[in-house]
Amino acid sequence: MPASTGYKSRLLAAAMLLALTACTTTDVASVEEPPAAPMTGQTNDPAPGFESVKTGSEEDFILNVGRRIYFAQDSAKLDSVAMATLDNQAAWLNRNPSWLIKLQGFADDSGSESKMKTLSQQRADATMAYLASKGVDARRMWARGYGNDREVRDCTERSCKVQNRRVVANLRAQRDES
Repeated sequence: MPASTGYKSRLLAAAMLLALTACTTTDVASVEEPPAAPMTGQTNDPAPGFESVKTGSEEDFILNVGRRIYFAQDSAKLDSVAMATLDNQAAWLNRNPSWLIKLQGFADDSGSESKMKTLSQQRADATMAYLASKGVDARRMWARGYGNDREVRDCTERSCKVQNRRVVANLRAQRDES
């Protein structure tokens, strides 16, 4: 083997060793991060990235309580699933009395725009009445029906339209009428 070939082989080996060494260095910032909370496989495990959600915060309400309830077509009647969500909302609101709540009703049902606006207001009012019956001070709540404005989905299939037949509970630090 000629001398120049051996030199080139050693040079190539040294370059590869340097490249491998560079790949094994550890970024200092990643060493300083605390370890993630272990996942136990339980239903109430924190969602990745949300382990530090503060109890009583808006994020806590959205993630752990739920802010939407849904209705059957042409109805403002609360079903058992909606009442279960509202029971959780009422308990949370009673534990966190500094929050106000705006209840926004929506409709995507049969009939005129006027009928949908009325129905969406009835849905928001029914939600507010239920929360009040569970001890939430009525002075902390207000309801507004928006009809078919602000659709979640613009669609014709029944399974899709139900997403627009809802009341959304929005926490507020102060009252707004919009």
